[in-house]
Amino acid sequence: MSKALEAPLRAGLQSLGLDLNDAQVEALLDYLSLIQKWTRVYNLTAVRDPQEMLTHHLLDSLAVIGPMRQQLAERGLSEPLRVLDVGSGAGLPGVVLAICCPALTVHCVDTVAKKAAFVQQVAVSLKLPNLRGIHARVESLTEPYDLVCSRAFASLVDFTTWSVAALAPTGVWMAMKGKDPQAEIDALDAALHVFHVEPLQVPGLEADRCLVWMRRA
Repeated sequence: MSKALEAPLRAGLQSLGLDLNDAQVEALLDYLSLIQKWTRVYNLTAVRDPQEMLTHHLLDSLAVIGPMRQQLAERGLSEPLRVLDVGSGAGLPGVVLAICCPALTVHCVDTVAKKAAFVQQVAVSLKLPNLRGIHARVESLTEPYDLVCSRAFASLVDFTTWSVAALAPTGVWMAMKGKDPQAEIDALDAALHVFHVEPLQVPGLEADRCLVWMRRA
């Protein structure tokens, strides 16, 4: 699978303006292979076609890296930073962030044991000392994280309510959303401030994507 997807992956990276080295590109392809291998047994993801996995999983997660770096820089949050990926599933976007941004410490939390175990396996297999899978409910985590993110996890209200204890005082939330999230934004508590909503263009994916950035008011 890896070799067949290398050219479209590199084309996608170029489209996103991401400059990764060969080892990082190889790690991303190896990660896709691991997802495919584990999904046969553990049903990690509903997407089974390798090309679809490339666009719907890898490129979808890679699309956030540029905007993420820009927002963190604008808020004076410089690497190294602690990142919590909530409801991480197969490690999206957490594993992708760990591969592409080695200065980040990335913890992926999921209530499903086999999914947290998969992320741990990825960390070992791909030699990513900055990556860790945690089997827990996010509400139980109280260590401070600079960035708390999620991808297609829950409503903005539930995401922020459940993870607020894990957000550092100066930290921010980053939620990857599909359709227009305005109704979810309107439902947020007044104690939260949405400071940026950014449309995302995912190469090869004809679907609405955006990032919602939030902090404590």
